[in-house]
Amino acid sequence: MKKWIWMITVLTAIAVLAACGNQGKTAGTNEETVTVKDMLNKDGVKIKKNPKKVVVFDMGSLDTLDKLGVNVTALPKQVIPHYLSKYESDKYENVGGLKEPNFEKIAEIKPDLIIIQHRQADAFDEFSKIAPTIYMDVDNANYIESFKKNAETLGKIFDKEDKVKKELSAIDQKVASLKKQAKELKKNGLVIMANDSKMTAFGPKSRYGLIHDVFGITPADQKLEPSDKHGQSISYEYMVKTNPDYLFVVDRGAAIGEETSAKQLVENDYVKSVKAVKNNHVVYLNSDMWYLAGGGLESLNAMIDEVKKGIEQK
Repeated sequence: MKKWIWMITVLTAIAVLAACGNQGKTAGTNEETVTVKDMLNKDGVKIKKNPKKVVVFDMGSLDTLDKLGVNVTALPKQVIPHYLSKYESDKYENVGGLKEPNFEKIAEIKPDLIIIQHRQADAFDEFSKIAPTIYMDVDNANYIESFKKNAETLGKIFDKEDKVKKELSAIDQKVASLKKQAKELKKNGLVIMANDSKMTAFGPKSRYGLIHDVFGITPADQKLEPSDKHGQSISYEYMVKTNPDYLFVVDRGAAIGEETSAKQLVENDYVKSVKAVKNNHVVYLNSDMWYLAGGGLESLNAMIDEVKKGIEQK
């Protein structure tokens, strides 16, 4: 009798150890998984590590995956940032537009993972019927924290955690240096977007608020509301009244392949008295990165460099 009790105890112990060894693995397989929680996956979604077929709708994530050397299968080819033009190749499948995904094509691919952002959020359920889907947009109110979380999540999924850690450490150093430089500058700035014949402005915690919140440039207008992704409509009178020391300009037309008119819109006789215009402190930002692919490891590095160069120009 004692012998049977001893055998049952041993077998139970072996079963428990086996169960522990399979944690983080898909049931019935030896595949490791990563559980991701985000604003659309509040209970978490399981994704197998190193997924082979990856569909990416978030250009910031495409940027990061490219930097990490991860292959992707498909993306929307409607508008691809110039610096990521290699993804225009036929090697990568085309899955529609940023706002009009081709669900039939995505289903044909049978992806292991789909990555989306705010432009596709309303179709999350449709994506999730096809494959595990994660939301990787940045939170403008907590830009650097959400940016890091996204990079770290991709690092875990694709076994690139050490590389992500190294990249984030380098970015932290660059940000700290820029903030110190901005503080010593003792000047303010206004971020605007030129869109055809219209101008909009962005303050702290907005789409381009990281210039103030992360990089340390003092806002020329502290009262701008952060809610609208396209900014608050402004006039030439507003620019003259606000009179910023620096103007940071995102040209939406250039980003989406339309004719650019930002320089004519921003620099003219109406605003020649504005300090930023008068002192040649108008900084035209890379619209590909700021409008289309912000929040990537490569793009954020370039964005830091652009602002640093902009405040150094005489």
